[in-house]
Amino acid sequence: MADRFRLVSIEKLPSHLIFEILTSGRLSAVDLVCLELTSRTFRESHGLFPHKFRSLVEFAAFQLCNSHPIYAPLGLSAQKELFNRCSENWKRVLRFLQSVEQSSDMVQTSAGNMQIRTGRYHTLLINDLSVYSCGSSLCGVLGHGPETTQCVEFTRINFPYPLHVIQVSASHNHAAFVMKSGEVFTCGDNSSFCCGHRDVGRPIFRPKLVEALKGVPCKQVAAGLSFTVFLTRQGHVYTCGTNAQGQLGHGDTLDRSTPKVVELLKCVGSVVQIAAGPSYALAVTDDGTVRSFGSGNNFCLGHGEQHNELQPRAIQSFRRKGIHVVRVSAGDEHVVALDSNGFVHTWGKGYCGALGHGDEIDKTIPELLSSLKSHLAVQVCASKRKTFVLVDDGSVYGFGWMGFGSLGLPNRAASEKVMRPRILDSLRAHHISQVSTGLYHTVVVTNRGQIFGFGDNERAQLGHDTLRGCLEPTEIRIQEMVNDAGLVS
Repeated sequence: MADRFRLVSIEKLPSHLIFEILTSGRLSAVDLVCLELTSRTFRESHGLFPHKFRSLVEFAAFQLCNSHPIYAPLGLSAQKELFNRCSENWKRVLRFLQSVEQSSDMVQTSAGNMQIRTGRYHTLLINDLSVYSCGSSLCGVLGHGPETTQCVEFTRINFPYPLHVIQVSASHNHAAFVMKSGEVFTCGDNSSFCCGHRDVGRPIFRPKLVEALKGVPCKQVAAGLSFTVFLTRQGHVYTCGTNAQGQLGHGDTLDRSTPKVVELLKCVGSVVQIAAGPSYALAVTDDGTVRSFGSGNNFCLGHGEQHNELQPRAIQSFRRKGIHVVRVSAGDEHVVALDSNGFVHTWGKGYCGALGHGDEIDKTIPELLSSLKSHLAVQVCASKRKTFVLVDDGSVYGFGWMGFGSLGLPNRAASEKVMRPRILDSLRAHHISQVSTGLYHTVVVTNRGQIFGFGDNERAQLGHDTLRGCLEPTEIRIQEMVNDAGLVS
């Protein structure tokens, strides 16, 4: 009887079963590399695939790439170019794809799945099943109730019933949360209808379900200054809030008290990512097109002019050059985009070198950041006059304004401007998986689940009250997360 339950080494399984395990979608590129290094079984061909693939793991990586939502829509020439950019290594291609996907989602760390998002003077963190917040609770943005004006350490947010939060977004005075179920909750100042509830009489101090989106499962939210953008699992976009500059994308300037679908985007393909600036928004479709709408100030819409756009309009310079964009980040005065080859493009206001081109000249349309061409970028992050770029080896580059130390370069004067991308030496010892930057502070997550913050901490937005500011990355230890883990174990 005991023989029936005898443990069997994976290496003794039939090769076709091993291949099925490798392509199940549960393994990361790093997992595949580890398997290839630890056992000859994974370095051999087993006669299962063409001889052009060096190993079973390499063929599994190839298959996983072909089914990946970022890679699959690419044209053949774009797929080939990415393969060449990754040194003709399918495991590296897979690592790039998975890293890009996680950069706007949950990142897998050895301490669990995490996501970090910074608001103006606060920070939100998802760790597995729970979400935590710290900093200034202006109008209830932290979600802890009317009695809380500030949290000096990360504190868990309670929802009306047990929920699994998978994505958050934070703006100046409101926040939005997406659940695994697809439900969306919001909290904060709703005087501009940005929380999606008709009641504008008082702030919403605890997360409240957006009733108008019941039966419309969402996967992402993006909080603007006084409006919110919602992306559904079907690839449709809804917006609500203030609309004076056309930032809701409905072809008019009428405010919307509850989320309304952006009809024009329903006709152009499936939207895969959204981003919101102070009064403009961006939507990336699965064919790599970027559409922008709202305020044209600072050339953030990327059309070469500063006219407001009341409806989503495709950025033609990307189309003309055949560039397939996969992710965008909307800053206060500039925009950063990441394309399918890991190249970075910036446009908008060039003040303090926030565009990274070595000057302070405004760029009216997207321009390739040539100084990072030799690197494979996996995440871009823009905020007030500064930009961060995360590359596939876990290094972070920053450029723009040094104010309050939020650029993470302690050996430079706080008033200095960094005009070109500069690696954050203070983080070299860590493999960074995600970065988020607010007005004057920045927080990163490592692949081991460590959290580091730097910049302004006047309102405890870095999750501790021991320092008013951190000129270099300082680890944030979250006691409540430790306690929660202890309770679970």
